[in-house]
Amino acid sequence: MNLFREQYCLICHQMLEPEVSWHSLFCRREEEVICLSCKNKLKPLDGELCRICYRILDNEYKMENICYDCIRWEESDEWGGLLTQNCSLYQYDDFLKELIARFKYRGDYVLASIFKQAITKKLKNESFDLFTPIPLSEERLYERGFNQAEALIVQAGQLATPMLTRIHTEKQSKKSRADRIHLPQVFKINRERKNLIQGKKILLVDDIYTTGSTLRHAAKVLNENGSKLVCSLTVAR
Repeated sequence: MNLFREQYCLICHQMLEPEVSWHSLFCRREEEVICLSCKNKLKPLDGELCRICYRILDNEYKMENICYDCIRWEESDEWGGLLTQNCSLYQYDDFLKELIARFKYRGDYVLASIFKQAITKKLKNESFDLFTPIPLSEERLYERGFNQAEALIVQAGQLATPMLTRIHTEKQSKKSRADRIHLPQVFKINRERKNLIQGKKILLVDDIYTTGSTLRHAAKVLNENGSKLVCSLTVAR
């Protein structure tokens, strides 16, 4: 049995240095999958954050503890109250942008395990009935080979319950901010699972929160079909 087999960082591919101590020998600890250098490049969202969307707040872009984007969403008769809260893990900087591109567009499924510990920690004191990935269209799923949101749920040790299906549209990354906000409804309820939704607390999972439009469109369908509340979790904000 090789207790200290060679392992490599999933991001930079440098060899991981095992922690050798009596504690590490006899106590079960979460296996590290990235090196300390790469881990330090992931910038957690901290400081004063918007209570609804986790945006980092500054004095010019908030009212009390809510950003003006969320105030506009909440003041809308159509969109107010649909998404109870979004929680995001990290700032969407160049390092994370490249990492998500590798994970999402280049089929590197194993990279989902990088976020396991952070997601598990965020969910430690939370209770949800269903973990629902933001779906891909059939065309996009065929292109990528897997749904990155579903991979995040599974790697975090939760059961993914796809409650929605998606109409094929142009990639979100190619749309302007205004186009993303004013999207037509692209989600439908998964009829085979509709009976699961009544009175349930649902966590939507996606990779990036940009304008909040995608998550609110998904939350709208879930609310219209009887969910108790809808929150969301994303890797990046």
